[in-house]
Amino acid sequence: MSESQYPSGASGRLNTGVAHNARVWNYWIGGKDNYEVDQQVGDRVASMFPVIRDVARADRAFLGRAVRFLTADRAVRQFLDIGTGLPTLDNTHEIAQRIAPESRVVYVDNDPIVLVHARSLLTGAPQGATDYIDADVHHPDSVIEGASATLDLERPVAVMMLGILNFVLDTDQAQDIVRRIMASVPSGSYLVLTHPTTDTDLGGEGNIEAMKFWNENATPPITARTRAEVSAFFDGLDLLAPGLVSCSQWRAESGSAAALPQFGAVAIKP
Repeated sequence: MSESQYPSGASGRLNTGVAHNARVWNYWIGGKDNYEVDQQVGDRVASMFPVIRDVARADRAFLGRAVRFLTADRAVRQFLDIGTGLPTLDNTHEIAQRIAPESRVVYVDNDPIVLVHARSLLTGAPQGATDYIDADVHHPDSVIEGASATLDLERPVAVMMLGILNFVLDTDQAQDIVRRIMASVPSGSYLVLTHPTTDTDLGGEGNIEAMKFWNENATPPITARTRAEVSAFFDGLDLLAPGLVSCSQWRAESGSAAALPQFGAVAIKP
């Protein structure tokens, strides 16, 4: 990757001298959209917390299972993917439109490196629609306003918040963001969420030192939350089976998937 790839509007914000989550995550799942600094920090975190690569891959696999389930089994045709990260194989629109070509997908991110690659997120099926908006999850009203240009907010929407609320460090603020976004979509909409945890029953205690190192050496800062804190994001919603579990085990094709310290769940707005 060369810095000349990014558009002039993003050049002032793109810092390739500090490891960034989108690029490190891309490195962990085997992508090539990262720099040496991302690889160095990624390797150090992985040496401290070896399951992190498995977590990254499991989170991505969860996305695939959730989108397939909602499209095929729940007839969802609209997706709002907040904090999409760098494109890779089988992005949300590709999975949904493979099943239902008329699906409409809006991606949301405010990372300039994601903006560089946004064009690859906009090549969906002609029967449907895909869009990318440059917006920050900390400003949910802007997210909804931007999404409304492509999505019909009078019809159910699957709100995807995979690995994004962990970058909202204040838990009250994170809960308010979820409430405001889910209040903007109608009954029959879904919340799809993953979030890292320090809970020991999922092996999350290793997250503590790894995240401390991350916050001292990379950006943006990150936090993990307990089961009770993550459960609170679903207040007022009805969790679908199997409930709030390790994302690796949510409707896993294999019944023997190992638990990982990353919660995953899908809930419906009644």
